[in-house]
Amino acid sequence: MTGSPAIAPLAISLGDPAGVGPELIALAFSQRRELALPSFFVVGGANVLQAAAKSRGLEIDVEIIGAPQDAAGVFANALPVLAEGGDGRFLPGQPSAEGARLALHSLELAASLALSGAASGMVTAPVSKSELAAVGFAFPGQTEFVAHASGVEEEDAVMMLAGPSLRAVPLTAHCALSEVSGLLSQELILRGCRVIHKAMQRDFAMDAPRLAIAGLNPHAGEKGRMGGEEETIIAPAIAQLQGEGIAATGPHPADTMFAPHKRGTYDVAVAMYHDQALVPLKTLDFDKGVNMTLGLPIIRTSPDHGTAFDIAGGGIARPESLVEAIRMAAAAALCRAAAP
Repeated sequence: MTGSPAIAPLAISLGDPAGVGPELIALAFSQRRELALPSFFVVGGANVLQAAAKSRGLEIDVEIIGAPQDAAGVFANALPVLAEGGDGRFLPGQPSAEGARLALHSLELAASLALSGAASGMVTAPVSKSELAAVGFAFPGQTEFVAHASGVEEEDAVMMLAGPSLRAVPLTAHCALSEVSGLLSQELILRGCRVIHKAMQRDFAMDAPRLAIAGLNPHAGEKGRMGGEEETIIAPAIAQLQGEGIAATGPHPADTMFAPHKRGTYDVAVAMYHDQALVPLKTLDFDKGVNMTLGLPIIRTSPDHGTAFDIAGGGIARPESLVEAIRMAAAAALCRAAAP
């Protein structure tokens, strides 16, 4: 884009080599020209990527690079792969300790490169949490690892799911539905919404982002007749956010706030629990959903799907979510670079 600031290439972690990540990276690279993708490099896995490309019938060149800054000069003709990231075997659908260690090394190095500024951001391909745990990974997932590596408290690393039709944040995520009410607090809502507000300004160039905050109960509680969290927790938090100058509204009944005529009235939907956010997002934007971690000093996105071991190597995995994750990371990097 004319007049845009120059940014470093993006780092893409390999993900589990037995999953769909390597073939989707190869597919995204093969479409780089028609999709006008920004330059990126993969952290390790040159042999894995070459084999994954062949499994999808792709004739692409893979070139090993010694440093991230070499990626831009290679990207037009070959997929740049950082040698330091290591390598392994392409055994689709057959996860192993060897593959998990390669995925972990790639993730750790990608985060380090993003934190150092050698990469303008990181895009993480899918990993298996259980396979990583078996080789000593001490975090629930990649989000928690990246937050820790960035020196950010876990509560300040906010998961946003975004697609062409909707951006949604669940304030509680991977917990039982029966635990949600006990986890909700004014502080949780305030802390999460402040992170969202700042991130939308910094990474999406929105001066005054609009946050629509959902209620927890049916019909947002019906003034206490269907639950009291709206009146005792959610509404007071919204009032405080408004007092801080944040454009927050609600509590909105969750069964209506995702309707087409409602979605145009806000920039981010703030949900109380996992499925309240992810069901509408995946219904509207299943193939193009992106997981972006807000509140970090670095940019981190990922496709909104897992390793899909069951279809890896089968020639049916689709790259749209990864492509959108690359685009979103680059757009956020440009926003940060252009900021005064």
